[in-house]
Amino acid sequence: MDDPRIEIHSRKTGFKGFFALAIFRLRHRRHDGGWTREIEREVFLREPVVAVLPYDPVRNTILLLEQFRLPAHLIGQDAWQQEIIAGIVEEGENLEDVAVRECQEEAGFKPLALEKIMTYMPSQGACTEATTIFLAHMDDAGLGGVHGLEDEDEDILARVLPFDEAWAMLEEGRIQNSPAIIALQWLKLNRQDVTKRWNT
Repeated sequence: MDDPRIEIHSRKTGFKGFFALAIFRLRHRRHDGGWTREIEREVFLREPVVAVLPYDPVRNTILLLEQFRLPAHLIGQDAWQQEIIAGIVEEGENLEDVAVRECQEEAGFKPLALEKIMTYMPSQGACTEATTIFLAHMDDAGLGGVHGLEDEDEDILARVLPFDEAWAMLEEGRIQNSPAIIALQWLKLNRQDVTKRWNT
């Protein structure tokens, strides 16, 4: 985090619960070489996130989750969002282990292989969260049903769908969250190569 173009003068906690908010006072270099005045920025602090799109290259199917999301409801979207598998990376965990754990907890399977798609920031102006998306090689036989951790009040419906049906859902605007949109778009562009690699 050392960067001579940035001077952080203070940091204080604005809120700390399941999520945390920090308030920074800082200045940074301008494009003309000068410095900004001291400015204040609120930053939503969040651990890294892993998201996983399961894909069966033999049957050309993917697995989507449906679960309740209060923020979606609050802005007038469907409260039961169509999503891919996702979970928070705890301290000391590596991304691949989290991907495997979340596949087991949220969809009841262990991936045959994982392929990293990308890491991106969903809201770089407000939040420290970085999301890493993986494609998971799955055998879809017998998959589906309701999953999740009871002690976290998770109620997650896992459904196996033909890729073309999932793509139609995206085009119709029924998939509204960035990890699922990015993962499906990536698979649309790379499906032929992935199928070739995983079926040899």
